[in-house]
Amino acid sequence: MDLGLAGSTVLITGASKGIGAATAHAFAAEGANLVLVARSEDGLARVREAILAAHPAVEVALHACDLSQGERIADLAARHPGIDVLVNNAGAVPGGGLLEVSESAWRAGWDTKVFAYVNMCRAYWPAFKARGRGVIVNVLGAGSRQKRADYLCGGMGNAALDFMTETLGAAGPADGIRVVGISPGAVDTDRLRAIYAQRARAGIDAYAGMPMGRTATPREIGEAIAFLASPRSSYTSGAILVVDGGYSIAKGTPPAAAAPAAQRP
Repeated sequence: MDLGLAGSTVLITGASKGIGAATAHAFAAEGANLVLVARSEDGLARVREAILAAHPAVEVALHACDLSQGERIADLAARHPGIDVLVNNAGAVPGGGLLEVSESAWRAGWDTKVFAYVNMCRAYWPAFKARGRGVIVNVLGAGSRQKRADYLCGGMGNAALDFMTETLGAAGPADGIRVVGISPGAVDTDRLRAIYAQRARAGIDAYAGMPMGRTATPREIGEAIAFLASPRSSYTSGAILVVDGGYSIAKGTPPAAAAPAAQRP
């Protein structure tokens, strides 16, 4: 299916690896030009090299910066004002309970993800409104639905972003803007592999109860993001797509992060 994204410009944060890099490949396959953002300049360069090797006709710009710093976001928006799609993907909020996460760690985690998402939306909303079109896709997390006391910091952050996505998604069409979210379950990323390696050493079966018996690949999430951002999904706004292989329906709560079947101990 042609998603109708050819010639559009897509800005993706957290694009140096994992879901962000896979999302970049998914958009490039549709003929979209890219602005890739992450803290790691070397990581971004590797992603661009791989994309251009597979899709030499697309344009790939890189912007290395720390989005927890508001002035960096203002500079990013000034340098790349003409985007059509914004994919907020960077950052991770730390796990831990009320007494386990220090105030500084709590604030740093929220600055990196929650406030970075807020500030990216604020930076690009006026331009989208002026043109009467634009799409924002927020990559969220399962923590908002788990209600786990040992993931209070992360769950609260995800809940805030869920609320923002749904609220802006209802208000945005008046300005010609769609806002949607995607909430992955367990995805085969380096960070989540490390978590499951630790659990495996403790004798915990990470795959118990998973209807598909495996985790998602970053590509599966990236392609879902591309569809949500595309004209093929033009009547979708304010919705959050849960992509967890049916786990949350089967168990009532989303799974923790897992490694792929090939990586099982």
